[in-house]
Amino acid sequence: MRVAVSLVLCMLLALVPAATVQAESSEETSWPGDPIDSHVHMTWAAMTLEVNEWADDYPEIVDLMSAGESELGRALWVVRLSDWSMDTKADGSPKEIVYIDGGHHGNEYLGTALAWLSAKWYINGWAEGNEEAITVLKNTEVHVLIMLNPDGNDIDTRWNINQVDLNRNYDHYWNTCPTTQPGSSAFSESETMYNSIYMNEYVTDADLYVTMHTGVWIMLYPWGKWAHQPADWELFWQIRDDVNANISSIPIQNANQGLYPNCGTSRDYGYGVMGFPTFTFETDDEQFIPGSFENLNDRLEEEMDVMRYLINNVWYWRARLDVRELQVSSNDITLDVVNHGQASTSNATVQYVDSAGEVLWTSEAFTVNASNSTTVSFDLSGISPNSDGSWQMYYQKRVINASTWVTEAINTSVIKSKSADNAEGLFGFGIFNPLTVIISVIGLAAILKPEDEEIEELCQPCAHDN
Repeated sequence: MRVAVSLVLCMLLALVPAATVQAESSEETSWPGDPIDSHVHMTWAAMTLEVNEWADDYPEIVDLMSAGESELGRALWVVRLSDWSMDTKADGSPKEIVYIDGGHHGNEYLGTALAWLSAKWYINGWAEGNEEAITVLKNTEVHVLIMLNPDGNDIDTRWNINQVDLNRNYDHYWNTCPTTQPGSSAFSESETMYNSIYMNEYVTDADLYVTMHTGVWIMLYPWGKWAHQPADWELFWQIRDDVNANISSIPIQNANQGLYPNCGTSRDYGYGVMGFPTFTFETDDEQFIPGSFENLNDRLEEEMDVMRYLINNVWYWRARLDVRELQVSSNDITLDVVNHGQASTSNATVQYVDSAGEVLWTSEAFTVNASNSTTVSFDLSGISPNSDGSWQMYYQKRVINASTWVTEAINTSVIKSKSADNAEGLFGFGIFNPLTVIISVIGLAAILKPEDEEIEELCQPCAHDN
């Protein structure tokens, strides 16, 4: 929902000087902050005014809501960006979902600034007719929680008002690494609790989650707790190699090896519990050129190039199975399937369902590696396909146990019958439009159990068969 500025003006003006909240109108992407203690500080009040202005000025693409409140009652604003005149893509398929948050640590202002700029870049691009921005917003929902720790932000401290490190307070192996200030329990703080609720209620199907911080120049993927690579190492390595070859030399590493052991982080929660591909984007803290302040757009230009790459290509950050041919006989089926995505799936099945959608038969599970193809055959004993039934794929988007399951109808035009003498022809049953791919979410993210991690630890990077 969109929140009118008039509802919050009195509170804002009481909290901060007018000079602090006045936006610079001379530059569309001006950062609404002031230099304080070697940082560029944007108060929660200034941000509140600005995001409400975005919602007022661009209602066709900006949907503003609060995910909840901080410990001191400040709204945790989420700027939701998309072409809201369309509920789906032009072809009727669901839009991809990207989730970004910044400001876990109140004194890491460049991390907050990068989240702010990630929203502002697409707003400006839409207003200016930028083709890239328009295409992204027509096909994607970009959800940005710019400042998760407004209480800590406004008093220039890492912690929240309860002296808790919010990025150690998530319910993923909480307080099982050497750490400080993790809180009294997982999600003991309102900020992390509301962030997790937003993930579970509004961006459950996200195919990218980036959490933004400041300290060193590096991008970190799971795990923070373990030195071994995550189950979807193939996806993370492909992104790393592509970014380093074409966009930026920023190091991209497993968090445990690239930084230090860390548990209870939003990154590992996002991957281990929600099943998202996740990155911690660390910007360095050299914010000032001697004698002047460097323009934020120039300062974070390279980081924004990386973010644009991640968002532009979000369609690929999952398995995307495409059945090229399904041959059916009275005894067996043979399936040729291609994975257009850059994540593997390890437990795909083909299913036969009746006209009511009841699953009558399911194949054994099989693997399709990232950007690869496979041919598999299965015994059909026990069922008799007919013109009232149809075929579908059922698989997880990624290898990680918590990843979302999807059901996708198999295009009837690729289904063929195979007679006993090997003569092939169209097998004309099925209830789905050949031009339509129906995707429905079947399973929600499940919390990883310790034994799941132990299994994954045995699955180190290895050569995949093509």
